[in-house]
Amino acid sequence: MPDLPLVECVPNVSEGRDPVVIAALAAAIRDVPGVRLLHVDPGADAHRTVFTFAGEPEAVGDAAVALARTVAAHVDMRHHHGAHPRLGALDVCPFVPMRGVSLDRCAMVARRVAATIAHDVGMPVYLYEAAAFRSDRRALPALRRGEYEGLAARLSDPAWSPDFGPRVVHPSMGAAIVGARPFLIAWNLSLDTADAHIATQIARRVRASGWTSVVNGQRVRLPGRLPAVRAVGWEMPSYGQAQVSLNLLDFHTTAMHEAYRVVSEEAAALGASVIGSELVGLVPLEALRASGRVALGTAAAGASDAALVDAARQMLGLDAVHPFAPRARVLEWALADASGP
Repeated sequence: MPDLPLVECVPNVSEGRDPVVIAALAAAIRDVPGVRLLHVDPGADAHRTVFTFAGEPEAVGDAAVALARTVAAHVDMRHHHGAHPRLGALDVCPFVPMRGVSLDRCAMVARRVAATIAHDVGMPVYLYEAAAFRSDRRALPALRRGEYEGLAARLSDPAWSPDFGPRVVHPSMGAAIVGARPFLIAWNLSLDTADAHIATQIARRVRASGWTSVVNGQRVRLPGRLPAVRAVGWEMPSYGQAQVSLNLLDFHTTAMHEAYRVVSEEAAALGASVIGSELVGLVPLEALRASGRVALGTAAAGASDAALVDAARQMLGLDAVHPFAPRARVLEWALADASGP
């Protein structure tokens, strides 16, 4: 895709266990001309699959619509239970500018997609981040509060009317959240314990929004240690581990190695250790370069990208859950390989 404007789309679908359904969802994306499906990342415990694809803005928007229609045919929220918070079957669908495209243009694509799937599927759709019409709807956690099970109560409040579609829960789809945002790194740090309470305590202390506590008889919110980071804690039974699940909203503000260090410190304070990590989806090359430079120190001068990425892999324990394949997991390399000669 040389010289063409590029948009990335990273929809999160509430199905992570049925390989036949996941294959059908991937095919819906792959069949849209001008789009490259870069990665499919299912998680059984989260019961969620993250798809990453890229292309020119309108083609990517068309692929997101095709995915939504296929999700409606295959996924039923009435039978869904998983570790990850979710509002619906197509839980969140962000558009991300990659090259030659502004965030405002991505917001326009997001609004077109949101209006189309609300009409075609007959479901409520909320807009978030740069695509939001209202400032109080920019943050994803605020829109997802109450999850699918609380959606009917939320929709009964006129203040929470969807941006598109009916004010009625779609029985099988719930509601969707569509938006535009910069790059985000979704990343889970594994602990040497299966105690989800410890992971939750760590998440509260590191996330930017912090936690509430009683100080001098008053309930106050205390800030977390990592700016531009969201975090939750959960148990992954299939791994036998608890994890601190991070969203790095801006890796220039909080780098991966800094987040790893701070989570490790908080884990140690609770008698636990971080034993490694796993990425969800893809990661920008520069994020791993930055951590690789820290890992190599003075030896980083003149180091190749491959050497920097490998140093970051070791420093961050990216092989802890699954083998880390750089060509498949680094966004720019995956895109180059998918585009072909």
